[in-house]
Formats: sequence, structure tokens, C-alpha cells
Amino acid sequence: MCDRLIHIHIPEQRLEVREGGVAVASYPVSTARNGPGERRDSGCTPRGWHRIRIKIGAGLPFNTVFVGRRPTGEIYSSALGACYPERDWILTRILWLTGLEPGFNRGGDHDTLRRYIYIHGCPDEAPLGSPRSHGCIRLRNCDLLDLFERVEAGDRVFIAG
Repeated sequence: MCDRLIHIHIPEQRLEVREGGVAVASYPVSTARNGPGERRDSGCTPRGWHRIRIKIGAGLPFNTVFVGRRPTGEIYSSALGACYPERDWILTRILWLTGLEPGFNRGGDHDTLRRYIYIHGCPDEAPLGSPRSHGCIRLRNCDLLDLFERVEAGDRVFIAG
């Protein structure tokens, strides 16, 4: 078993992959514009211990558009983005998270899995390094592809607020 941990630091807007306690990769992210929080419908990024429940999108083209965790058949482009400026784009791959702390981020009105919190790709022109998402953790698509290859379902994720 690999001693791998994904550490997301909300104040720094950074995701780090650690193996055996050593940082092996680091990426800028964008977490929730509403800040940290665990409650359903809050638009906040949940904190605490999680794990990757499932990896979605292996083998699909770069910039694949997802809705409800399913590819729509669209490939994102700036022109498509201009047609739908209010759409919350989920692109390329999805790492769906589940909480590990009952009563905090697992179960009831605080359940990360039921809130559909993902690590996912976003348009390349979307700014990273500042909170702008609806609760998920957004990465550049090229960074997400790299991360997707480094991690496995079941890997631990810690989100620090």
C-alpha cells in the first residue's frame, strides 16, 4: 500500500501530493468562493479527512465536458464557454470525494459525497489561486491529468481551512 496523501490548503489555494511524507507534486487550485464549510447547499469547500471515492473520465479526451459525472459529448473551447458564460464547467477528469469524519463531513446535512464535491478540471482561462468555485476544488486540466495518473481511488485527502 502506498503512503500517499493529497493535501489541499484553502488559505494558500494549493494542492500538494505527498508520498511517504515528501511532497512530490504541487498545483494551484481554486476552492469555494463562499469559503470553507461542510453544510449541504452552502457552496463551501468541506474541510477535514476525505478519500477519493472514484476516478471518473479515464481515457476521455482533454477538455471533455461533464454534467452529473457523465460526459456530455462536448469538448470545451473558448467559443463554447462564451455561449454559456454562467455554466460551472467540470472538465477533463473527476476525482469524487467522500468524507471520513461522521457528523463533520460524512452523513446528514454535512456529507461530502452527497454534496458532489470533486477535484476537477476547469477552463484554462479560469483564474486559479483565489476562491471562485461552487464548493469543488478546480485545477488546470494539464495539472488534473498529472494528478489523475498519480492517485488511486481510496487515497486519502486532507482539506485544511
